Amino acid sequence: MTTQKVTRKLTAILSADVKGYSRLMGDDEEWTVRTLTVYKDIMGNIIHQHRGRVVDAPGDNLLAEFASVVDAVQCALEIQEELGSRNGGLPVDRKMDFRIGVNLGDVIVEDDRIYGDGVNTAARLQELAEGGGVCISGTVYDQIEGKLQLKYEFLGEKMVKNIKKPVRAYSVGEGKGPTLSRKPGRSELPDKPSIVVLPFVNMNGDPQLDYLSDGITENLITNLSKISSLFVISSNSTFTYKGKAVKVEQVGEELGVRYVLEGSVQKADRRLRITAQLIDAVSGYHIWGERYDRDMEDIFLLQDDVTEKIIGALRVKVEKAEIERVLRKPSESLEAYDYALRGRAYVYAMTKEQNARAQELFKVAIDLDPRFAGAYVGLGWAYFNNWVHRWSTDPQSSLDTAVEFAQKAIALDPSLPSAYRLLGECHLWKRQYDQAIGEIETAIALDPNDAENYAELSGALVWVGRHEEALAQMEKAMRLNPFYPVMYPFGLGLAQFMMQQREEAIVSLKKVLTRAPGFLWAHLLLALVFVEADRMEEARAEVSEVLRIDPNCSAKRLGEMVPFRDQTVMEEMVAALRKAGLGE
Repeated sequence: MTTQKVTRKLTAILSADVKGYSRLMGDDEEWTVRTLTVYKDIMGNIIHQHRGRVVDAPGDNLLAEFASVVDAVQCALEIQEELGSRNGGLPVDRKMDFRIGVNLGDVIVEDDRIYGDGVNTAARLQELAEGGGVCISGTVYDQIEGKLQLKYEFLGEKMVKNIKKPVRAYSVGEGKGPTLSRKPGRSELPDKPSIVVLPFVNMNGDPQLDYLSDGITENLITNLSKISSLFVISSNSTFTYKGKAVKVEQVGEELGVRYVLEGSVQKADRRLRITAQLIDAVSGYHIWGERYDRDMEDIFLLQDDVTEKIIGALRVKVEKAEIERVLRKPSESLEAYDYALRGRAYVYAMTKEQNARAQELFKVAIDLDPRFAGAYVGLGWAYFNNWVHRWSTDPQSSLDTAVEFAQKAIALDPSLPSAYRLLGECHLWKRQYDQAIGEIETAIALDPNDAENYAELSGALVWVGRHEEALAQMEKAMRLNPFYPVMYPFGLGLAQFMMQQREEAIVSLKKVLTRAPGFLWAHLLLALVFVEADRMEEARAEVSEVLRIDPNCSAKRLGEMVPFRDQTVMEEMVAALRKAGLGE
């Protein structure tokens, strides 16, 4: 009798599962399964980008292997970074945190499957990891410690289930390695007072009240942003610090600002206790601080008072029109305002179900206060999301409805910057270019510190052929929002491509794909750059990735969607993509 020879190999194994999966399933089974599917697709894309292979993905687990242990660890960290950024907009009880373990070990190979202690050890390391964290074995540490500049914490030698010998375990996080971190470099201080408002702490500890502390933070940022003599960091960057213990000196250095406002919110029935303090991040000196005990009905006056105290402390000159805009009461109904804050938390989460919930909440706010302009803007963005993501049966009608709500908001409050930006975005996709640019420029005039306004203007300028201006506007957006979303380097890459700055465009687009490997538009644009540079093999590889992500993607469909004013530009791009292998 012949004994079949067992095939073995040394490989790097990544094992991942969802922390608290049973609780998530118990809370909302349909949402959990749908979110898990999306997150696994993202993980699969990142694994593929790092030359790995998904071996199996049952339930909430995922198993992958890599020829390189460096690739495996870099992949694990990028997965956690990307999923962490997606979790950032979700309520605490809806966050889906993965735990990841990475091991280097000997495995048994059978067809496409792998087995043995190497796999089991990775699974046990995964159980030692925190939600959103990565835990590696000693064999992995020995291989990467001199190659990757990361933060390592020795957890000890752990006895784990079904493994005879103790396993050396380390938690690992980002350190100084530039390819792994999105943290901005040090920026020069602006030539006017510069400030960041850190997320106010929810002292109740109830995640259901996060919308209140987050809403107060956002409104203070919005108020200060309208002051042209201030430089105010965007809320997108601000909220990367949520839930983290950080030093104001570190924040000031990372964001390139002089002043930091921090505070807390506590709610008891109809009473609010809010503390706030303004700190000089360079000297560490406390410039101003105060505690407020007020009724909920006084929340607008409270926010205005904090804003005025900051303006006074920084001794900045404020135009009369600016202070009038800042102190304008958003709604006559506190209850309507509360519903709008809840709606805003959902509209940012960017799933079909949460977007629908946002619509419901904004509609309740409008029923309670039909003159609440901000609620119409929120509802307009929800309808715009329906159009962008094709979440409605009649997308064009959703876009038209978004226009109507933006116009209604402007009629109620002509000083509301977000309404003009929404209207400008809608005009752009309706190919009404001059109107789009005009509306976005109005938004900037009313709120000169909103990074999104500059990013939107950059996009509009690219479509009409004003590429150098587009580049400058995107750079402004990135300075105001140093922890910028992937759309910013994508917009930068698009402007650079249009200006024939090919190498710069490649760098920008690869930054996008490091963070979001499944971003189809970045792969398409990179294919175009490679065609222009006569690097056809790389161009075809990008088109292959496009078709893997979306098998229905076609040159014709792209030509119909992208709103270039000069259609010959789009025709040339479509021809280039066909040359790289994208069919009709």
